[in-house]
Amino acid sequence: MKSFLYIINLREVCVPVLGVALLVTILDQASKFVIQNEMVLHESIPVIPGFFHITYILNHGAAFGILENQRWFFLAIAVLLFIIYGLFRKMLPSSFMVHGGVGLLLGGALGNALDRFFTGAVVDFFDFRIWPVFNVADMGIVVGVCLLLWYSWMHVSKN
Repeated sequence: MKSFLYIINLREVCVPVLGVALLVTILDQASKFVIQNEMVLHESIPVIPGFFHITYILNHGAAFGILENQRWFFLAIAVLLFIIYGLFRKMLPSSFMVHGGVGLLLGGALGNALDRFFTGAVVDFFDFRIWPVFNVADMGIVVGVCLLLWYSWMHVSKN
């Protein structure tokens, strides 16, 4: 009976987190597939001229292009995130913010890791002209980290 309860508990934690991660990864990879098949590299389509464009670029680094050509480093970070999740998943608080945040973070990491693994660069395309070009996976990472920080800030222990 104890092992059955253990499986149920794992499902409560893993299904929401991995479901969100899978959804983010699918949306990310599908959007990149469309961009790669419908646009030419460096092509830019104005959606709101001067403010928001769809611009197809390949990013060989991380945010803002830093650490360019460190493909294996970023792949190792993505694998490490999944290992850390696997080790600590049972300790996650039962919170939508935590499960959603971890799922978004893992999905974003996986989406960009797939690009790095298969092509050596990440496809970016959302271009707000005043900010570096980014993609769905990047949004997942940023929103996921923000949710986790918000949860941590709201649940800080007071000594």
